[in-house]
Amino acid sequence: MKHLLFTLFLLSSVFVKAQTRPFRISTQHLTGNVYVYISYGLPDDKTPFPANGLYIVTPAGIVLIDTPWDEDQTRQLIDTIKQRYHQKIALCISTHFHTDRTAGLDVLKKNGTKTYTSVLTKQLAKQHNDKQPEFTFTKDTVFNVGGVKVQTYFPGEGHTKDNIVIWLPQTKVLFGGCLIKSMDTDEKGYTADGNIAEWPLSVNRVKTRFKNIKYLIPGHQGWQGDTLMLNHTIDIVKQK
Repeated sequence: MKHLLFTLFLLSSVFVKAQTRPFRISTQHLTGNVYVYISYGLPDDKTPFPANGLYIVTPAGIVLIDTPWDEDQTRQLIDTIKQRYHQKIALCISTHFHTDRTAGLDVLKKNGTKTYTSVLTKQLAKQHNDKQPEFTFTKDTVFNVGGVKVQTYFPGEGHTKDNIVIWLPQTKVLFGGCLIKSMDTDEKGYTADGNIAEWPLSVNRVKTRFKNIKYLIPGHQGWQGDTLMLNHTIDIVKQK
């Protein structure tokens, strides 16, 4: 299954190189009731670049981890979920304040979704004139939606000062977001809002806290390698 997912990602990567706006989201089944969705942005204003998010299907509605990279792709995801599951997105948690995680918050709010971030993420979003959630949490929190547990964890600063990870204990899926780097890259990426010195320490806290990860999803690019991405991230961040 993991090799198939990687092959599908490579195919989608080839496709996205030919894409022009408007971008089209894609979705892939990960395990159980958990799916990865991929949206696209233009961080260099030239080349489309993929961003990973999750959605989890529950009897009480869909749980979304991060929003797509823009409002149009958020509407696409809402429509896709409605057509497939005849459900609404009940809850969305954004893992940090950058637009590849928050751009669709206003669209989701208008759709009746409860949108959440940490207090710090909302503060940074407001400071940078990015989209803000309706609700916040002040510490690591467990959401229970239709019997599905979704745990937030702040391991410390890294890619940004507010980056959190999401743990799904029933399926052993860890969404590392932009704290974690894909095996597809050896670059730190955008670090202007980050803390390079603390980043490896924060990843080590993730390693210590979660011992039985079956699937690890980074914020961007492929997710082959799973827990190998933890040490890979540390090696990248420590590069001069």
